[in-house]
Amino acid sequence: MTVGACACFAALDTTTKWVSTAVPLLMALWFRYFFQAVATTAIVVPTRGRTVWRTRRLAWQLVRGVLLLASSLLAFLSLRYMPVGEFTAIVMITPLAVTLLAATVLKEHVSPLRWLLVVGGFAGTLIIIRPGASHFGWTSLLPLALVGSNSAFQVLTSKLARTEDPVTMHLYTGWTGTLLSSLALPFAWTALPDLRLWAGLCFMGLTATVGHFILILAFYRAPAATLTPYLYTQIAFAVLGGLLVFSHVPDHLSLTGMGMIAVCGAAGAWLTARERRAAAT
Repeated sequence: MTVGACACFAALDTTTKWVSTAVPLLMALWFRYFFQAVATTAIVVPTRGRTVWRTRRLAWQLVRGVLLLASSLLAFLSLRYMPVGEFTAIVMITPLAVTLLAATVLKEHVSPLRWLLVVGGFAGTLIIIRPGASHFGWTSLLPLALVGSNSAFQVLTSKLARTEDPVTMHLYTGWTGTLLSSLALPFAWTALPDLRLWAGLCFMGLTATVGHFILILAFYRAPAATLTPYLYTQIAFAVLGGLLVFSHVPDHLSLTGMGMIAVCGAAGAWLTARERRAAAT
């Protein structure tokens, strides 16, 4: 299920990059959230009833929705200027950035080995971005801003998950993004002459909805530490999508950086699982 979700997210990013060449960014963003919100509501509400909307932390649910909307906006902007594979690899340092936040903001203990993995992951990111190189520009920093907003989103998600229903969180996230992006929709809407663009928008909504649903189902059945290493398969799917759709092949340095991020991230998840087993013992 986790690998399937990663394939959906890579397909979403690849389609987003293709669609963004002809569709206004805010229009594509609205369509992605509207599709997800309506589809989730249509599936969940008939089976769960009105109780699925109950939450003890409405304000934090809305903040979480705003953070994900900001992350999506930064993702759409990043994909306009960066190859899908390199973009995905940089975003996948989010678990390592969460470790950094846990140590600095939440004052949690972080072992020396985990610090080494964090440094390795960020070193891989620098190899991909390559500050000072001829291709480096302000657009190369967009994925790093996305990592910051996404890390805050993940930390808040972990806190809310202790008391809130994941399906309820998913509903509020979808509708928060839909309502906020609707405010800008009148200024961004444009007629699309090509039916392939409408098909691309629908495919974006479908892959986002299916990906999030099966990832929720996966986390119902296994702990996060077990599933996290499999999330890095998204890098491989993203490179494949970039190759098939845009004929882009990452250079040797980018592949090295991707490998460092995947290895450090997966090792961090393995270390988390080992520490939890040791604590339980």
